[in-house]
Amino acid sequence: MRASGVGQIQLRDHHPAAEPLIADVLAGLRDDPKRISPMYFYDAAGSILFDRICELPEYYPTRTETRILEQHGDDIARSIGDDALLVEFGSGSSLKTRLLLDRLPTLAAYVPVDISRSHLMNAAQAISASYPDLEVMPVCADFTQPFALPAPRRPAERTVIFFPGSTIGNFDPPAALDLLKVMRRVAGPLGGLVVGTDLVKDPAVLVRAYDDAAGVTAEFNMNVLRRFNKEMGANFDLNQFRHRAIWNAESSRIEMHLVSRRRQRVRLAGETLAFEAGEHIVTEHCHKYTVPGFAAQAARARWEATAHWLDDRGYFSVNYLEAG
Repeated sequence: MRASGVGQIQLRDHHPAAEPLIADVLAGLRDDPKRISPMYFYDAAGSILFDRICELPEYYPTRTETRILEQHGDDIARSIGDDALLVEFGSGSSLKTRLLLDRLPTLAAYVPVDISRSHLMNAAQAISASYPDLEVMPVCADFTQPFALPAPRRPAERTVIFFPGSTIGNFDPPAALDLLKVMRRVAGPLGGLVVGTDLVKDPAVLVRAYDDAAGVTAEFNMNVLRRFNKEMGANFDLNQFRHRAIWNAESSRIEMHLVSRRRQRVRLAGETLAFEAGEHIVTEHCHKYTVPGFAAQAARARWEATAHWLDDRGYFSVNYLEAG
């Protein structure tokens, strides 16, 4: 772990080294079908693009979850309780977090965790400026892997994880279960979890949310190839790939792909990768839940679903779980 300070904020840096990242990317691109982990979306440019996606008219999850947090934030804060350590997995811009921080004046500390170091520090500094009495302790890490929680100056009564944005849906069921188990270990025996889940609905609504008219989601998807060119010496021609989003009803998920427009070869880290015309790279699965279905999955990771809050249309759910 590397520690670096910016102003009064100290970054706990557990970011994976470049070599394991390259090995992981190559392993995914050798697979059949080829795949790229959605973790690689979130460099600085990708994080900014995702913030733009959240403002699109087609992309309902962000504003719907935000309304739930606005309308039911007092109830959620009561579930979290006083003197908690709030740990946000995949914190991004931490915009929704403010809706909880405003209602948690006795919070022991806030720990944002994100893979994008620059985006994380910008958000942490903004939170610290807005809440000068709150200890903010950013951790740069892949939250699916073990990392150490920093100890706040004021001891916390319990640890509560905040995981908004329906990000749990980006994990296929076995990986989602593994992540819920990681969260259970991080939270400890008295811990809690506030997690957003996108719910099953009209497939047309779902597809539009991941293939917007302005093409921002397509740019976000393509940015991962741009990142590999920049950071890993790849030579992807972005003009020779296209974005594709489909609804897979059997698996209850939206799938995002990058599709090769022609037969081609790409170099990455000294290796040649062959693509056929029409061959796709799976970049993201976005699973959609029912409320009982998610509670059952969480129970397998020793979480007990004790409360949930919905929007008026039943598009989205914010769930509160206790360590079982």
